[in-house]
Amino acid sequence: MKKLEGELQAEGLKFAIIVSRFNDFITSKLLDGAVDALVRHGSSEKNIDVIKVPGAFEIPLIAKIVAEKKSHDAVICLGTVIRGATPHFDYVAGEAAKGIATASMETGTPIAFGVITSDNIEQAVERAGSKSGNKGW
Repeated sequence: MKKLEGELQAEGLKFAIIVSRFNDFITSKLLDGAVDALVRHGSSEKNIDVIKVPGAFEIPLIAKIVAEKKSHDAVICLGTVIRGATPHFDYVAGEAAKGIATASMETGTPIAFGVITSDNIEQAVERAGSKSGNKGW
């Protein structure tokens, strides 16, 4: 059996992290986790560019633009969408996921999906560094 597996090695690579401003009290923790993971795997902070967008819905377009420029080896997308009383959650979460996947497929650039989708604030907080670890990492 042939097994193909990548290495967690960030040395010498350039990364773009796109992070939504909406729910900043959570996305800022995801950003800290992502930067920590990259640095622990050999990246230098000077090789990490952070791009802030208004919300998760805006992430896919910026991810595609960044990936098309081929100035980064990979793009990391971070955001938080919390379910409310209207169907808005379903539209934003679904389109963000689909858009990020499409951007990666169309550009050939690895684009990581780090958008938390949760039913409530407590679940989001758990996924940003408490009980469930930091999903930005």
